[in-house]
Amino acid sequence: MIVGLGTDIVEVERIRRLVRSEAFLRKVFTEGERRYCDGKADPALSYAARFAAKEAVAKALGTGFGEHCALLDVEVVRSESGVPGVALSGAAAGRAHVMGIADWLLSLSHTDGMAIATALAQSRTVS
Repeated sequence: MIVGLGTDIVEVERIRRLVRSEAFLRKVFTEGERRYCDGKADPALSYAARFAAKEAVAKALGTGFGEHCALLDVEVVRSESGVPGVALSGAAAGRAHVMGIADWLLSLSHTDGMAIATALAQSRTVS
């Protein structure tokens, strides 16, 4: 059953300016996310998609960012086949547990100018 849905869109140029700051990168993105994005021809596109994904997940949790969900509590991960996913830690993982979230579906997309993400939180199935 769907228990949360979030969508966010960001301007790539805004993120391109922000990722010039090492402090911003450390505050917002995990080491794994940084390794992935920095390995791309245009890292700003991947950073922007991940920033939008973090926002979408926070919206699906019904919290936004703050006491119940920190930026680093949400990590965009990839399966071996390249499918994006969500890994939660800290307060965000606690919130997901309370909500009964068992699985996430995550969709990322971008153009040269915009990046968008949609996060869908699913509960455990009841037998």
